[in-house]
Amino acid sequence: MCEVIDKLALVHCRNGRMLMVRTRGRDKFYNPGGKRIGDESDIDALCREIREELNVEIIPESVKPYGVFTRPADNKPDGVMVQMTCYTAEFRGDPAPGAEIEELAWLNMSDWDRISSVGELIFTDAYKKGLIS
Repeated sequence: MCEVIDKLALVHCRNGRMLMVRTRGRDKFYNPGGKRIGDESDIDALCREIREELNVEIIPESVKPYGVFTRPADNKPDGVMVQMTCYTAEFRGDPAPGAEIEELAWLNMSDWDRISSVGELIFTDAYKKGLIS
């Protein structure tokens, strides 16, 4: 039986690039987001995580489902999977690293080698939909 790490993520694309973040001590970028706390709804958790990680406010009425992506988790034992339930949303303000985030970047397909394994699935999907180049 495998373990599944359940997370939420923001898919935010602009000008052919996707907003990605990198945590201190890691070399790969991933979509910003995180885990629910207690009985938080997906939208409440996503708003909290994005506020903590990017120092911006999600506009709750702009949140829309994007998709669910599952892949083996980076830096975890074999059999551990990460499931990312993704949403698109608009936000107020200019994103800046907060909480454990060391760096944020607007990445496109030329940055493929800088992306986490589950990020690769999300990136490929966004590329197929014409959201990134």
